Amino acid sequence: MELLTFQYNAKLSISRNAHVGVAGSGDLEILIEPVAGRTAQVQIRTQSDGFGDTWKAVMDRFFQRYEIAAQIEINDFGATPGVVSLRLAQAIEVLEL
Repeated sequence: MELLTFQYNAKLSISRNAHVGVAGSGDLEILIEPVAGRTAQVQIRTQSDGFGDTWKAVMDRFFQRYEIAAQIEINDFGATPGVVSLRLAQAIEVLEL
């Protein structure tokens, strides 16, 4: 198991929590909570070691589009980058942005 952390600058405040997915075989869970300030903290727990660069690329792409101030926790059980992007898009829908 690997623990990855990333931090991003943010411009957009959110007012609600989001919870999408489940940490099960080949899937992942994303939890998002609003924070005060203009940063986003991302913590990823993944069962697949050695994919830090891939995770960083996916999260960089996400924050280029959605500069949300949030605490984001991702619990991964082997999801592909495409599934990660879909779950992040679902979380944005829950946040009603």
